[in-house]
Amino acid sequence: MFVTSEGERVLIVDGHTHLWDGRPSNWRNDYGRTFIDTFWGGHVGFTPIEKRWNQDQFRYYGAEKAARDLFIDGYCDAAVMLPVDLRDFYNDGFNTTEQCSELKALCPDRVVLNGRIDPREGARGLAKLEKDHDRFGFKGVKLYTGEWNGNSRGYRLSDDFVRPYLEKCRELGIGIVHVHKGPTTHPLDYDAFDVRDVDQVATSFPDLKFVIDHCGMPRIDDFCAVAGQEPNVYGGLALVTSFIRARPRHFKAMLIDLLWGVGPDRLIFGSDYAITSPDWIIEAFMAFELDEADTTEAGHALDLEAKRKILGLNAAKLYGLDVEALMNLPPVTLPGDEARHAAE
Repeated sequence: MFVTSEGERVLIVDGHTHLWDGRPSNWRNDYGRTFIDTFWGGHVGFTPIEKRWNQDQFRYYGAEKAARDLFIDGYCDAAVMLPVDLRDFYNDGFNTTEQCSELKALCPDRVVLNGRIDPREGARGLAKLEKDHDRFGFKGVKLYTGEWNGNSRGYRLSDDFVRPYLEKCRELGIGIVHVHKGPTTHPLDYDAFDVRDVDQVATSFPDLKFVIDHCGMPRIDDFCAVAGQEPNVYGGLALVTSFIRARPRHFKAMLIDLLWGVGPDRLIFGSDYAITSPDWIIEAFMAFELDEADTTEAGHALDLEAKRKILGLNAAKLYGLDVEALMNLPPVTLPGDEARHAAE
C-alpha cells in the first residue's frame, strides 16, 4: 500500500503489467532476441541503478517475483495484465493469456486478467476469444497493431476485419479495449503504431472504452487530438511516467499536454512491468509538482486529488473494481514467506 507523509492512503492500480518468457529457449528466431533486448535497453535506461535486475532474471522472472514486485514492494493494490503473443518471434508466445493467468491464480483478488485478440485470425480468432472468455471472464482485451502475423507486419483499427472482433467484444460484454500505440520495439514497424486510426473505432463503438497504451508516444499531439473529441478514449501512461527520472523535463512537457488535451479523469497509471517496477515511479510521481505557470498551461492542477485519480481511481472506475475492498485486502503472502519470517 502507499501512504503519503501526511498519512493519506492512496489506491494504486497498475494499469499495464506483463508476465513474459523472453528466455533463449523460447526464441523462435533472432527477432525473439532483439525484441526482449529492446525491452532490456528500456529497463537499463529508465530504472535507477540500485533497482536494476540482471539480464537473465529480466528475460524470465515468474509469477512469484511479479507478485512481490507489484504487491509487496511496489505499493500496488491491484494490477491489470495485458497479454501479447508474438508467436512469430517466440515458440510458446511471449506474454500469453495463459502465462499471465499464473499471476491471477496466485493473487486472484488483486489481478485483472485481460484477453488478447488479433483480428487477422478471422473466425478462428473469434472462436478462441469466446472460449478464453468462457474460461477467464475478461473485462478487457489487448490489441497490438504492430504485431507480425505471417506475411502481415501490422494493421490498422480502421481495417474491415477489425470490426467483427469489436462486435464480438460487445456481444460478450467485454467493454474495454487496450491498444498499443506508442514506441516501437525491434523488429516491429514504427508506422504500425500510428494513433490516428483510433477515432474511427471510438466513434463507431461509443459503448466500448479504448485505452491507448503509451498515449501514442511519441505522437502525444495526435493522441490528444483524438482523445479530446472521443470521450470513450483513455490514455494509458505506461512508459510516459518512466521518463520522470531519466528525462524529467520531457516528462513534464508530455504530462502538461495530456492534462490539457485529456484531463486527469481519463489518464491511467501503468508501469509497463517488468520493463521497470512501479515502486520508484509511484514515489517520484507523488513527489512531482507543477508550478503555477505549468498548472495554468495544463489547465488542471496536479494536486492530491488528481494524483489519486491517475494512480488508481480512474482504473478502478473503468474496470468496476471495489475501491474499499481493494484497500482492505490482507497483505500478500508468498510461498516460503512465513517460514522465512519465523526464522528471522
